[in-house]
Amino acid sequence: MGSTRDLTRRRVLAGSATLAGAAVASGACSLFGDGDPPVPPPPPPPDALEPLLAETRALAALYQAALTAHPNLADRLTPPLEAHTAHAAALTEIMSPTPSAPASTVASAAPTAATTSPAQETLAALRAAEQTGRETAATACATAPPERAALLGSIAAARATHAEVLS
Repeated sequence: MGSTRDLTRRRVLAGSATLAGAAVASGACSLFGDGDPPVPPPPPPPDALEPLLAETRALAALYQAALTAHPNLADRLTPPLEAHTAHAAALTEIMSPTPSAPASTVASAAPTAATTSPAQETLAALRAAEQTGRETAATACATAPPERAALLGSIAAARATHAEVLS
C-alpha cells in the first residue's frame, strides 16, 4: 500500500505541476500581446450644449453674411456679430468633449413683403433669429447645472438685447 500511495501522490503532484505550468504559460501569452486586444472605452456622449453652440455659430455666420451684403449696417450688425463670436468661444471652452469645428451652413433670410427694402428684410430675419436664439438660450439656462447657468443666462440676455437693437 505504501508504494501505491507514493505513486498516487507523485501523479497528483506531477499533474498539478503540469496544470500550473500550462496556466502560467497561457497567462504569459496574453501578457505579451498574444491574447485578445483590450476593448477601448466608448466615446463620451456629446455635450448638452452642442445645439446651442451650433445655433450661436449659425447666428454669427448670419450676421457676417448680412454685414457683407449691407456694409452700411455695420454700426448695428458688428456688436452682435462680435458677441456671438465671443459666446461661441466661451461655450467651446466649457464644453466636454471639445466640440468639433463649426459647420459651414449659413441660414438664409426669409423674403418678406415687397414693400420693404433688402436691408429691412435682413434686419427682420436677424431679429427673428435672435428671438428664436433667446428662447433656446433661456431653455438651456433653465436646465443647466449651476456652473454653466451664468454664461447661458448672459447669452440669453444678449440675444434679447440684440433683437431689440434690430427693431
